[in-house]
Amino acid sequence: MSHKEFDEARGAVAAAARRLAAAGLLIGTAGNVSLKVGDHVAVTATGVRLADAGPEEVTVVDSTGRVLAGGLAPTSELELHLGVYARFDAGAVVHTHAVESTALSLVVAEIPCVHYQQLLLGGAIRVAPFATFGTPELAAHVLAALDGKRAALLANHGAVALGSGLDDAVQNTLLLEWLCEIYRKATVSGPVRTLGEEQQLAVIEAALRRGYGTTHRSEEQDT
Repeated sequence: MSHKEFDEARGAVAAAARRLAAAGLLIGTAGNVSLKVGDHVAVTATGVRLADAGPEEVTVVDSTGRVLAGGLAPTSELELHLGVYARFDAGAVVHTHAVESTALSLVVAEIPCVHYQQLLLGGAIRVAPFATFGTPELAAHVLAALDGKRAALLANHGAVALGSGLDDAVQNTLLLEWLCEIYRKATVSGPVRTLGEEQQLAVIEAALRRGYGTTHRSEEQDT
């Protein structure tokens, strides 16, 4: 990466952190955001007040965690971020202690598939077992929970969401928090109705056929 690319990546990560903080998903210094650019990763520094994060509070590291740019130590969850990039096809990672997702992480072992939009995250959401923050054990638990998924909860801790880039990771984080709120509210009303495998497949087929989630010209305009 050139110095210009370093600067652009650091600015983009800081902007994403501020956006998530404004949405109430990153609170104080709790949480972290990263972006993969080539063989390098731009990640929020430890102890940063994320609502006010600037490019100077984002650190660039290589795949081993060696600091390449920035004067602050990277987040204590760096091993988790690097592990995601080494194992999955992800371009960005968001980790939050958001209220709804953290609350559910205290009481459930999994969020079953209850809404078709949940399929964008891979269906049922797993909850990784608790381990102390910043440890290899936590990183291993979360990577296992993310297998085949775009999001996971961390027991008694928070949530992680992946994306092809920062915008995608932010959207997946917002979707996860919305899903957690929906599920929590539903459980207090009675047994929750879930989507079976056949129903999930039908939704996927319909989405592919109709180009769900993307803009496209109407048939009238195409003729």
